[in-house]
Amino acid sequence: MIPALIVAAAVLEIVAWRLIATARASIWRLMVAVFAIHAVIAVLLGGFAGPGVRGGGFALGLGVGAGLALYAATRAFVGVAVAWPRFRRAVEDRYGPARDVSLPTALVLSLGVAVTGEELFWRGLVQHRLADAISPASGAALAWAGYVAVNLAPASLPIAAGAIVGGAAWTALAWFTGGILASLVCHAIWTGLMLAFPPAAGRGMMPRVRPSR
Repeated sequence: MIPALIVAAAVLEIVAWRLIATARASIWRLMVAVFAIHAVIAVLLGGFAGPGVRGGGFALGLGVGAGLALYAATRAFVGVAVAWPRFRRAVEDRYGPARDVSLPTALVLSLGVAVTGEELFWRGLVQHRLADAISPASGAALAWAGYVAVNLAPASLPIAAGAIVGGAAWTALAWFTGGILASLVCHAIWTGLMLAFPPAAGRGMMPRVRPSR
């Protein structure tokens, strides 16, 4: 029952990404709804740790440091990658339509729903269940592979790159600490900074939003 529910939730995410990729749905409306569903499923099934075995203070500090480092690395990567025409076009095609919300709204939807739901589901529920079923390291690797596979659905180079690199970082944090606090904090800091202070050369790496009036 639980594996089937997890697979169904992953398939739902794939379908949502395909609808967005074909311009038949808004990324803000559909993906926020999908990750809200993911969060509910993860909370109901439960079983995963919050801070982890290394303690809340350690997980919090590690998550903050990792989030800042990931943001800096992303800025450096975008600064180089936008010189590749295919990547630059992919960024514009994918995130150009996502300019319809204010920055405060984008932060609330992203941090309060999308990031939280994604971490609870992928690093909390999926990774935790796989770690219990096989081993922590193998479970983490398999959870990361599943996460990347789902994020290939929109056929977007920026999203794929974020899933591969960011997903690896968040998976590793959850594996190392034994909980999801570090990965959640890292993901939230990275997303928040990318929304509020996007790289000048690659403002489409995250949805470009209007500042509030």
